Amino acid sequence: MGRISLTNDLPSTSLKADRFRVAGCVLVCLLPLALAWNSLRTLLPLLAENETFSQIPLIPLVSIFILYLNRRTLFHNVTWAWSLGTALLIPGAILLAAPRLTSQNLNSTNQIILVVFGIAIFWMGSFALFFGPRTFWDARFPLLFLLFMVPIPEPTLSKVVYFLQKESTEAAELFFRLVGIPYIRQGFFFALPGVTIHVAEECSGIRSTLALLITTVLVSHFLLKSNWKKALLCVAIVPISILKNGLRIVKLSALAIYVNPDFLYGNLHHHGGIVFLLIGLVPLILMLGWLRKSERTIMQPLPDGRAFRKLAL
Repeated sequence: MGRISLTNDLPSTSLKADRFRVAGCVLVCLLPLALAWNSLRTLLPLLAENETFSQIPLIPLVSIFILYLNRRTLFHNVTWAWSLGTALLIPGAILLAAPRLTSQNLNSTNQIILVVFGIAIFWMGSFALFFGPRTFWDARFPLLFLLFMVPIPEPTLSKVVYFLQKESTEAAELFFRLVGIPYIRQGFFFALPGVTIHVAEECSGIRSTLALLITTVLVSHFLLKSNWKKALLCVAIVPISILKNGLRIVKLSALAIYVNPDFLYGNLHHHGGIVFLLIGLVPLILMLGWLRKSERTIMQPLPDGRAFRKLAL
């Protein structure tokens, strides 16, 4: 295929070819949803029950929005890519079929994870097939962002939750010492004046940590140029999330001790995570501002000599 531009002075044949590619890609992307419909129906209850599944419906919408936002620069030189497309479509199809072939060895949650992973890979292959390797590479961020759809599988999820649970307990103990609240600790239990609290798995903060990670990846992509600075900002999520979670535990405990024990079971406990999520965003925003300020950019001419690109230092 020749060069396809998105400018308004295109011949009608180019516009028709462009529409054909988009329509064909959308239709192929719908194929795995139809093939895995029975498995996807069991996903609906998990969206509400399992914290690592809640982001699934949002991720494809964000990827589509990013592609649309950059459509003028992405789709300027599209071609067919049968080799690359097939190299991704086939593994995606295998992952979609894997739960049926290995249903005896996988629990229902991990079967759904395989299906979602297969859909993400299949969608990447569809995009590569219809728009070519150059466009695929230029659109690698929104395409790779689709992998956030895939929940963390077991037993990895349990290890991550345990780590966050343990470190949040350590952070809570640190804050108890700083504010002078007397306590006796045994494992994940704190005996406090008048109440005993348990830092359970539900208190690990896995959902807010994932939310912070996804948000930070998006923000750093748009606002930072240097890859190592993007990585540094993402790594900072771990200690910030742990400290934020420890602060939440101590805040609820202090309210239960000095105000009303019902704070341990009320709305602030079950639905107040957004407040502490916003608190966790404050140091990330400050760090982002510092990283942006420290960046220097230079202009490097592209090979055609007619345009420039920014390089971050």
